[in-house]
Amino acid sequence: MVVAAVPWARHDAGHTYAFDDQVAWLATQASKSTVTELMRIAWRTVGSIIDRVWEDIDAQHDRFDGLRRIGIDEISYKKGHKYLMVVVDHDRRRLVWAAPGRTSATVHEFFDLLGEQRCALITHVSADGADFIDTVVTDRCPAAVRVADPFHIVAWATDALDEVRRQGWNDARKQARAEPKRGRGRPRSDAPPRPASDRAKALKGARYSLWKNPENLTANQQAKLAWIARTDPRLHRAYLLKEGLRVVFALPHDAAAEALDRWISWARRCRIPAFVKLQKRIAKHRDRILAAIEHRLSNGLIESTNTKIRLITRMAYGFKSAEALIAMAMLSLGGHRPVLPGRK
Repeated sequence: MVVAAVPWARHDAGHTYAFDDQVAWLATQASKSTVTELMRIAWRTVGSIIDRVWEDIDAQHDRFDGLRRIGIDEISYKKGHKYLMVVVDHDRRRLVWAAPGRTSATVHEFFDLLGEQRCALITHVSADGADFIDTVVTDRCPAAVRVADPFHIVAWATDALDEVRRQGWNDARKQARAEPKRGRGRPRSDAPPRPASDRAKALKGARYSLWKNPENLTANQQAKLAWIARTDPRLHRAYLLKEGLRVVFALPHDAAAEALDRWISWARRCRIPAFVKLQKRIAKHRDRILAAIEHRLSNGLIESTNTKIRLITRMAYGFKSAEALIAMAMLSLGGHRPVLPGRK
């Protein structure tokens, strides 16, 4: 048997270049069922074509050339705690690398691939504050500015606020159990009120009022916040702490540094355990938070990339392997999407 190279097809492929390129383009635009039905091929064949096309594109372009500012994050892509580690290029706004795993060894794998010389050229690294990422970045890119993502920092405060709200809700429920129960049917006019029960319901429904930014509140949510301010000073203080931290990111660098120090001092003395614990975390990441404000850098791009990866997964009705998902993600988001054959 003799195998000969031909100019119109890739090695070990059963289709022409034009067919492969058309399938790859369709796969980045449409769902799995659309591609398989239109091109009359199996989804496994689509996966093989995507692998071949991406390998060709990757061989023609150096993904890591000129990398200076990067973002690192992880994304869950499958049930059972299956994660991908994802790296994006902030300057070119594209995905540059992904690999299965969520450990320091996975992050080291990226920097090993990057090489020592190129690691030294990295100037900024944004991440969500995960210690294992920060440890590897400090080791492999000691000169790079580490940036804490503002969205995740505010999310920490939102989680602390919700912890305070849940505690108040649970306390109100306990008090409601101790109150006399009302009889069936409409309550008598002389029946004693159940303030603890009503309070528990109100706190359960106040979640989004506390989460949302003040400028986005509806009239009903504003009324709920006003009720919290009157009836639960502790929870209202927690809300003000959350908002105070959010406002820090809207200030110029020098004003933000002063405001952040005041916020840390306020949270340290607030006597709310969730925020006392949070201020220690904020103080630990103070320099990275201020770096995000100074350089106007966040993980917004990588969060958008993660959302698109989830969309790719849904359109394909899931992937059997992480490698298949990575090839599809790189083809769609790596900055070199295939074009229809015969078109520029």
